[in-house]
Amino acid sequence: MTATILILNGPHLNLLGEREPEIYGRETLTDIEEACRAEASRLGLVLEFRQTNSEADLVDLIQKARRRVAGIIINAGALSHTSIAILDALQAADMPVIEVHLSNIFRREDFRQHSYVSRGATGLICGLRSHGYVLAVEAIARLIKSPPIKNSERQK
Repeated sequence: MTATILILNGPHLNLLGEREPEIYGRETLTDIEEACRAEASRLGLVLEFRQTNSEADLVDLIQKARRRVAGIIINAGALSHTSIAILDALQAADMPVIEVHLSNIFRREDFRQHSYVSRGATGLICGLRSHGYVLAVEAIARLIKSPPIKNSERQK
């Protein structure tokens, strides 16, 4: 059976290529989706790709994915820095999660250097612009094949 992965994109990512290209690059979200689909296909994965400007919609998409997909890649955009609701949804999903940011959030404004999403993520890729998404597809494929030990399974 082919594993499905879900790539979620938050607020303003629909404006990629137009909004602050000096920070986020000139590629559009469609360009990123095409590159991710090619990588997913190469790895034998099925890819679902979504974008929303709504925090509630992101939470709903994560909840609905819980028993349907093998892993999530998420760029929650500005909601990364504010949304405990997205964190809670990712933790409840109980699957591999890779957080992606186009820019290096640790070289940006102070408020962007903290991510609630990171607490619910298995790993984080930032600062590599659109290539970070392709790397995240490869990483999630590896995690699906050989999942990390869950905190609840570790010996204390």
